[in-house]
Amino acid sequence: MDTFLPLLTIFLLAVFVGWEIITKVPPLLHTPLMSGSNAISGITIIGAILSVAVEGRLATVLGFLALVLATINVVGGFLVTHRMLGMFKKKG
Repeated sequence: MDTFLPLLTIFLLAVFVGWEIITKVPPLLHTPLMSGSNAISGITIIGAILSVAVEGRLATVLGFLALVLATINVVGGFLVTHRMLGMFKKKG
């Protein structure tokens, strides 16, 4: 319980900084940003797999949930990136 408040503070600061950074990105840079987000979600998938292997029901459930959400994010990010890059191809 002693570590909850500092961890909550760090989490809320990360949410605030992330929100401020993402809202200031121009539309031209959204595709490269999505690719970077996919790389970060790949790291999240590795951490989630490690969490699933830890003993304890809560860690397993949260690890599985993180694994599902990060996988959805990676797949969706690749689909969006593929579609955006397809818009720049020459037709013909």
